[in-house]
Amino acid sequence: MRLPIDTSAVNFVAAGAPEPAVDYDTKSPKTDETGRPIFNVHLFAVGGGGRDVITVKVAGEPKGIGEFTPVKGLFRNQWGRDDAIRGARIGLGQLTPPA
Repeated sequence: MRLPIDTSAVNFVAAGAPEPAVDYDTKSPKTDETGRPIFNVHLFAVGGGGRDVITVKVAGEPKGIGEFTPVKGLFRNQWGRDDAIRGARIGLGQLTPPA
């Protein structure tokens, strides 16, 4: 199930350069269904009285890595078998260049 995340009260700051996502079993670079490479992007999330570091996956070369990094389409995706959650990831539709 794909669950959208409201980021309107949160600011994000890139915590480093994007890194290519690698398949756990084959160690080859991951791609999405259209063949675009997937990257891990580490972000400091600050807002709502708290802060945390999250890692999101974004398809295609990330753009807009800057002091404050606006995000669009943040979601949590979980998967499993027999109605049991086996794992989850946080994904991102896109990073948008700061204005």
